[in-house]
Amino acid sequence: MTTPPSSPSIVHQQRLDQLAAFLRTSEQVLASWDVYSDQHTDPDGWPYDDETYGQRAARQDADTWQAAAQVRPFARELLSTAEDQLQQLPAQAVQTHWPWHLASAEAALDELDAFEEHYRARLDDLPPSAHPGTEVYDDLIDARNAEAWHALDELALHAPAILAIHTATRNARPRLEALAPRPAPSASGAPEPVARR
Repeated sequence: MTTPPSSPSIVHQQRLDQLAAFLRTSEQVLASWDVYSDQHTDPDGWPYDDETYGQRAARQDADTWQAAAQVRPFARELLSTAEDQLQQLPAQAVQTHWPWHLASAEAALDELDAFEEHYRARLDDLPPSAHPGTEVYDDLIDARNAEAWHALDELALHAPAILAIHTATRNARPRLEALAPRPAPSASGAPEPVARR
């Protein structure tokens, strides 16, 4: 039995749902890290145990990278759709900061792509014995995740605008349809007869 192809609107909604899941995960990871950091640093912010603190920071970075990896393959498509929707929304439905958020999310994606390309080249230069679980491999991945954290945080900060624009578009559509042009009167100018039941 074959699965029927999904319509573009269903696929788009699924991707929006995945974006929302990334945003929730990112928020949870950051909140968890804040609690951990508060409990494991002195009043000046210095860790009580550097090694354990570093391992926990690396896990936070990795979790954020993995969460973003679920949406990055189609994130630019979501951005493009949001930009199109923004152009079609009535002025009163548009938040003035939305274009800035979209541009910032795109810049974050550009940074993440650059990090991935740079670190993929460095992984290719590792000896054949390097693989997940070896120190040299894991250290390189940890470095990528740590350096990418700011861009990941920027993506999580600005991507909610995509969801907000989608919601505004959905809410505006019934009003736009209600304002659609009515059929022209008949050639004689007389009103059309009303059918009786």
